Amino acid sequence: MKKRGYITPVLLIIFAFLLLLTSCPLLFAQGQMIKGNASYYADKFHGRRTASGEIYNKDSMTCAHLKYPFGTILKVRNPLNDRTVYVRVTDRGPYHKHRVIDLSRAAARELGIIQAGFSMVEITPFHTVESPYLPGDDGLPDIPELELQYTPAATFPEPIWKNDTIKVTEKLKQVTSKWTFPSL
Repeated sequence: MKKRGYITPVLLIIFAFLLLLTSCPLLFAQGQMIKGNASYYADKFHGRRTASGEIYNKDSMTCAHLKYPFGTILKVRNPLNDRTVYVRVTDRGPYHKHRVIDLSRAAARELGIIQAGFSMVEITPFHTVESPYLPGDDGLPDIPELELQYTPAATFPEPIWKNDTIKVTEKLKQVTSKWTFPSL
């Protein structure tokens, strides 16, 4: 009897493990420096909601990263001019194979990459946050250049269209309640 059937599953497990090791470098790179190209958000995204639920502000020190949890503070350094910024992960992206991080316009200005549009950077996690992340949690390091703001979704007012619709239907009910129709 041949034992060929036992070798195949073992090889598949080894192959799957090696594939996992090569495809997920960030799982094993916690605390290590990552090098890659950085770009920055276009002005049209100012005021839009990010993946974390926060509103993007081009003057804040935030970024988008595919792997780090929301709220993680990253130290980003431009090796060409040796400038460094600390940014907070609030969004997912970039979805471009040659970019590792998208910076806010303010962070890109501090790093000096506005003119070129992108630059090689070195990213090091400065303060990681365990999931689930709620902005404004205690335990974040005191960094004077970061403005951490959080507005819970429950405090947002009713949409204008909803208020107008409710007012119009109330008024219609008042007006139509006084109507009388002749009987046939």
